[in-house]
Amino acid sequence: MDFLFNINIQFYMIAYLVGGIPFGLLLAKYFSGNDIRQSGSGSIGATNVLRVLKESNPALAKKLAIITLFLDAFKGIAVLLVGKYLNLSIETLWAIAIFAVIGHCFSPYLKFEGGKGVATGAGVLLVMLPIELLIAFAAWFITGKLLKISSLSSLIALISLLVASLIIHPEITGIKTHAPIFIIAFIIVYKHIPNIMRLFQGKESQVI
Repeated sequence: MDFLFNINIQFYMIAYLVGGIPFGLLLAKYFSGNDIRQSGSGSIGATNVLRVLKESNPALAKKLAIITLFLDAFKGIAVLLVGKYLNLSIETLWAIAIFAVIGHCFSPYLKFEGGKGVATGAGVLLVMLPIELLIAFAAWFITGKLLKISSLSSLIALISLLVASLIIHPEITGIKTHAPIFIIAFIIVYKHIPNIMRLFQGKESQVI
């Protein structure tokens, strides 16, 4: 058990445990009494908070969705910033980023179910690749306004980020590989498989 005293291992565990906190589920249950896993897409993220609660209380739904989005992003940011403050290596920071996303998507508090990973992924990439994340955000915002389909907007933003990272940083500083970015992207796409199937079937709902 000596490996548990390794600071890197400790941060991986912290990132996973913090990443797994289901803020959307907790906020929706506390303020409205709804279990958002039982309605809409069944996800615990901001989009499903908005989708499930907007029929009964649109104002509350919007507020809780915004707070959920912020908290889901911040839980990855927070662990990374502490790691940076402690001068952890760039390799360790990228691993922390991955574990935070895994925690959100496969939460230890929800029998390894979770959200889609978009907000948490955006949070960690804001710290690690801020320029690419801003490009992805622009793509997400524009496609979201035009198409009003959250999953499609998120996937287009993810593609934009991957392309931007390959152009702006052909070699990621310190690790010389895009592997962590592709791992995060793979997790997000995997969690969106039901959405992708509905998109091909023309059944994916809009978020108005």
